[in-house]
Amino acid sequence: MIDRRLHVLRTLAEHGTVTAAAVALHLTPSAVSQQLRLLSRDLGVELLRPEGRRVRLTPAAHIVLRHADTLWTQWEAAQAELARQSGALQGTLRVCGVSSALAALAGPAAARLRRAHPLVEPLIHEEESAECYRLLLADEADIALVLPGPDAPPVTDARFEQAPLMTDRQDLLVPEGHRLTRPGGIRLAEAADQPWIVKTYNNDTYPLVTAACAAAGFTPRIVHQVKEWYAVSALVAEGLGVCLLPRIVPLPPDPVTRVPLIGDPAPVRQFMTAVRRGSSDHPLIEAALEALRDTTANFGRQGLGQGRTRG
Repeated sequence: MIDRRLHVLRTLAEHGTVTAAAVALHLTPSAVSQQLRLLSRDLGVELLRPEGRRVRLTPAAHIVLRHADTLWTQWEAAQAELARQSGALQGTLRVCGVSSALAALAGPAAARLRRAHPLVEPLIHEEESAECYRLLLADEADIALVLPGPDAPPVTDARFEQAPLMTDRQDLLVPEGHRLTRPGGIRLAEAADQPWIVKTYNNDTYPLVTAACAAAGFTPRIVHQVKEWYAVSALVAEGLGVCLLPRIVPLPPDPVTRVPLIGDPAPVRQFMTAVRRGSSDHPLIEAALEALRDTTANFGRQGLGQGRTRG
């Protein structure tokens, strides 16, 4: 097994402070510091240097991290090769992701996989994208369905294999009879004077909304923040504001209308699959990724779920 202290060092490198790393690892800051001191002692090199209230990774620490990434990739590849020797597809598959992706994609894909392979046991965990990456690194999840954002690892990150899964267009959600309900759709800039309803600021969709509005040339006047899509829809139905609604999200039977957005760039969400680098050849993960791609293709053929679209 790989020395867990290397995972502590990787987490510190990602989060920047001992305190933040401790939160991510569910440890105390003193425990994190102690593990890194012991790792430094055993390697015979200095790994951290104090810099105000933070610490800075030394050149030696970056060398260790580069080799640690290689070790984890090789370990994942070894487990994948061993799993292929066992024959039958079986075991626990842990999937995490944002709620809309779990409902529309992960749930149907897990059911499809279990029908084909009864010895597979899917476990599904809803989390925001940043937490999904942490779960992958901690080996608490096998596949993540994520939305890239400003704090997401780049696709070149050596710790992950990330691949596009689905481009999810967004519509403007307005109350029935709203003046912005027009044949052919509207440009997002036409909603600049509207009050806006968004999901809370620490949600994956918040930066996507603000980025889309910025690209359209305005800052949204946010008046309401809620957590769930059904609450967003209910507030829109009452005439309290408008919002961007991803097409993958079905609507409750509220008197609301989806208005297609035209122009360039059109607001979209890009779903990605993420796995630990080296693990995609594991037969269970490989089969699950294939089920997700098939489910995504089927979802695209079916089109929108509930809710009215005008345009």
